[in-house]
Amino acid sequence: MSKRLEMFDKMIAKGTQDPFVYYGRAMELRGLGRSSESLEAFRELRERFSAYVPQYLMAGQLAAELGDVTLARALFEQGLRQAQLAGDSHAHSEITSALATLPAT
Repeated sequence: MSKRLEMFDKMIAKGTQDPFVYYGRAMELRGLGRSSESLEAFRELRERFSAYVPQYLMAGQLAAELGDVTLARALFEQGLRQAQLAGDSHAHSEITSALATLPAT
């Protein structure tokens, strides 16, 4: 296990309410090539901290890489709503661009 993943797991076990810790764990899993676990970690992050905007771009990209275009589209669309609610025009623009790269359904 990576030291970073171990650190994130310990912080989560202690009950952290910092969404970045959950995000960092999901990204670390992705970086380790543990894609399905990463996608599950992003799901948990969404359930706990749905307003945390950065997660949507990364989770959507991961879903697309795994071939789940339907999930990727849903994540990007949810991310657009959250970015708009947060007034985050930069994230909104990035997610819009990512959404445009998905094949038509």
